[in-house]
Amino acid sequence: MHEKLAAIAEKYEAITEKLQTPDVYSDPARYARLSREQKELAPVAEAYRSLLRFRAEMESARALADDPELRELAREEYDAARAGAERLEAELKTLLLPRDPDDDRSVIIEIRGGAGGEEAALFAHSLFRMYTMYAESRRWKVDVANINETELGGIKEISFIVEGKGVYGRLKFESGVHRVQRVPDTESSGRIHTSTVTVAVLPERDEADFAINPADLQIDTFRSSGAGGQHVNKTESAIRVTHLPTGTVVECQDERSQRQNRERAMKILVSRLYEEDRRRRTAEVAAERLRQVGTGDRSERIRTYNYPQNRITDHRISTNFSKFDQILNGAIDEIIDALTMADRAAKLEAAGAE
Repeated sequence: MHEKLAAIAEKYEAITEKLQTPDVYSDPARYARLSREQKELAPVAEAYRSLLRFRAEMESARALADDPELRELAREEYDAARAGAERLEAELKTLLLPRDPDDDRSVIIEIRGGAGGEEAALFAHSLFRMYTMYAESRRWKVDVANINETELGGIKEISFIVEGKGVYGRLKFESGVHRVQRVPDTESSGRIHTSTVTVAVLPERDEADFAINPADLQIDTFRSSGAGGQHVNKTESAIRVTHLPTGTVVECQDERSQRQNRERAMKILVSRLYEEDRRRRTAEVAAERLRQVGTGDRSERIRTYNYPQNRITDHRISTNFSKFDQILNGAIDEIIDALTMADRAAKLEAAGAE
């Protein structure tokens, strides 16, 4: 690890020097590229520099230990430096873990009501609201691509895009089955119902990321409609794209023009097909993935929202969260941070076993 850290620190210093030269400074594209690279290397380089300082302090304290008058002071300085070095060594192991290249991408989120009928649809609306409010707190942009609502204000299914830096890295652990337990308003006996909602979080892809044969596509147009089938416009601007080999269907009707809806539908289709292809290619290492938090498997029950007990349980990390109302109002950072830490711990354990 020392050689790798030294190489990163050397590269960081070299880039820092380049950024100060006139020829790089006068080239905006090159300057921006090097600045991004410098920013990525900075946490590792700075931590390594601090680690070297602590190690030097440990050596200095060792040298003072032979002096009877300074022995106690030397021991205190040595222990403090060693604690700092151990902390940084653990931090650097985490920083050196392979980074998910998709973490900085925007995402497409698909929410579908599962078991529970109207109750599931109403909770799907609650989850959409939760993610929208979280995105607003992060200053991310949310665009609805397609929505199928119920008469009572629920959502049978919805596809929406969340645009911003680092969106996938924060929301990727939301994929899976979300279970809700509560007493419906229509339940006169007070019996608790259990419903499920499926959430899929896909990193946004462009058509250049995944080649699709145009001959494999069937594209239909239709009129956009609202809840209960009520038409919201009189032109056939909505688009339905069907990928014939897989039977994958994407609809987009939120934009006003066919062209905009087609572009949005193709982006969602590409992201879905890319993800399915990735899953097939990584199926052979499924056993290893099970050791990691948040496999993203849509059949995996990941979380339960228990309304009577004001408790949210994430089953992947066996942790309860009590800030029920705040979480449903978009304050989900506590859950995301816990999942991220667990994921890193699992990856460190896997790396240590190799």
